[in-house]
Amino acid sequence: MVKTEYPIYWEKEDFSIKIFCSIPAIATGILLRAGDSKFVIDPGDGILRDLNDELHPDEILSITDVFITHGHHDHVGGVWSLLTYLRVMRKRTDLNLYYPEGCVEIESIYNAFRTVYSKSTSYQINLKKIMDYNRFTRRGVTINPFPVCHSEFINEGNETRLVPALGYKFGYKGKKICYGGDTAFCPELLKHAKGADLAILEAGEEEESGDGMHMSMEEAELIGNSAKEFFLVHVPQ
Repeated sequence: MVKTEYPIYWEKEDFSIKIFCSIPAIATGILLRAGDSKFVIDPGDGILRDLNDELHPDEILSITDVFITHGHHDHVGGVWSLLTYLRVMRKRTDLNLYYPEGCVEIESIYNAFRTVYSKSTSYQINLKKIMDYNRFTRRGVTINPFPVCHSEFINEGNETRLVPALGYKFGYKGKKICYGGDTAFCPELLKHAKGADLAILEAGEEEESGDGMHMSMEEAELIGNSAKEFFLVHVPQ
């Protein structure tokens, strides 16, 4: 596979996305900007360092929403450090944390954070469990969550099971960005990527494996070609 060089950046007027990193089993981290709004997507390990390089501290404090596709460590490993930084820097406004129903990793991180810092946190964390796929709006951005198909190995690699997992489509001023997170090839992803101004698609398998975990390069490109532009991420390095 061709090694992906990070960061990857896309911009249309005042709607932009920066993928700091997306390496399987290591880390993912994405910053979405729409006008004055700043959303973080899949804050894996290193997200705080990347945000600090990209933004002024006051801009980090202005982040309002975090979107989680699923609970694997390479997508949520930086949640604790981000929440703690916002506490240390005395964030005063709410933070919304969106995640798929059944994602116990996020609930566990939140519960541990509250146990340790409940008496010394200056801001409110709102857990937003996504239990349906209805479109909603945040700060002028429409968000359309949709189901994807991602599995993990259990029983020492002898079996697989489905992981609670989502993709998100973000719309702003007529432009649309579709991010599939980790997923095997699935109709919902194709549906939401089609016609999008940008599709961000993982290609975590060298070839079709049938294990329901990741797409191959060929599968990801097939979906990507249905969008106006696409990036392939989560390619093994």
